[in-house]
Amino acid sequence: MRMSPAQRDLLRARENLRREQIRREAEAALRESGLSLDPQRRDLFESRYLQERRQMERALRHQVETERQQQLPTLIQQLKKEFQLEQPLNASPLPKAKESPKGK
Repeated sequence: MRMSPAQRDLLRARENLRREQIRREAEAALRESGLSLDPQRRDLFESRYLQERRQMERALRHQVETERQQQLPTLIQQLKKEFQLEQPLNASPLPKAKESPKGK
């Protein structure tokens, strides 16, 4: 499926907003640290902040996915029970085929 130019522009804008937000958070982390760094070391601090943050986010995504996979079987069983109770007792799982007039 191909994206339209408008969709690409929207994705690009979202990515730019995300990067700007992370840059502001890196600046806030530097302020909170109380460090006063020259521009070169400031860039290095920001780079390390971004690197460590990516690793942290990757680990969190992995943790959430692991928990989701562990909880899915319980969810599926719960839904199975819930939806089985809602089925009428005399309903068959598959609709019956109509008899053809030739069979009579």
